Amino acid sequence: MELTVNTIIDSEKCNGCGLCVKVCPRETLSLVNGKACVTGKTSNNCGHCVAACPMDAVRVTTLEPLQFSSFNTENAWIKHGMPDIGQLVQLMASRRSCRNFKMKPVDRSILEDLVTIGTTAPTGSNSQEWTFTILPDRSQTENLGDHVLSYFQKLNRMARITMLRKVLRFLGKDELERYYNNYYERNEERIRNWKSKEKDMLFHGAQAVILVGTTEAAACPKEDALLATQNILLAAHAMGLGTCLIGFAVMALTRDQSIYKALGLGCKESIHSAIAIGWPNEKYNKIISRKKIKPLYSSMDPVHFL
Repeated sequence: MELTVNTIIDSEKCNGCGLCVKVCPRETLSLVNGKACVTGKTSNNCGHCVAACPMDAVRVTTLEPLQFSSFNTENAWIKHGMPDIGQLVQLMASRRSCRNFKMKPVDRSILEDLVTIGTTAPTGSNSQEWTFTILPDRSQTENLGDHVLSYFQKLNRMARITMLRKVLRFLGKDELERYYNNYYERNEERIRNWKSKEKDMLFHGAQAVILVGTTEAAACPKEDALLATQNILLAAHAMGLGTCLIGFAVMALTRDQSIYKALGLGCKESIHSAIAIGWPNEKYNKIISRKKIKPLYSSMDPVHFL
């Protein structure tokens, strides 16, 4: 991970409050003679110091302001406790997986704004080693669908071989058996309908797809990608768009490197989510409850260091 120090302090503006020093996770900064100074040899380049400084005296040269084309936003920090938690929860609970899309394209500027919104998510050690691949129109989405369902067509051929499933299960590898029991018939239907153009059971008629991945330099690859994905899902709903996570696309991408090559993805890149995006052709009238969860409380004993 890149830890080069890119922080600059304007000593003329600095008032010596020490707020930047307090929030720095790498102890890159210190107060020297009543002024903030760069004294550390490494930095997360997270920008905590920039956000904390009341005098605009700190800058991280590798960071650029967030810019959006399809909407406006304020640059001021919203303090803890704001905005209204009820509205936030209402937004999160209102977002539902969309499986009915209009035949209306999504502007590239909106798709690019969604990617930028994805980058506001946290990452392990602030690595920011995401990758975002946009398939901006229906033709590109269908091309990906061809590759994904071609993979499952091959997998289904294997799954039909009863003896192969039995041998693998005998060897303690029951994955193909479980696939056959749980997904084989449904995927046969997906493939049949896709070929006949009768129904899109993979992307549900979505006009675009965003693939969210990470490079091998990511500190917490899956977590980083899925946090960015959630940002995109919520923002898309707020923009009037529908979304649906396509797990079968991720499965095929993970297991068939030829799809990576077809998409022009790097060999050191891993895809963790595929988001189908489009203008929804469905609406709901109320928020649905979730299964009741009973949280557990830890009873872990403290560690006594010697």
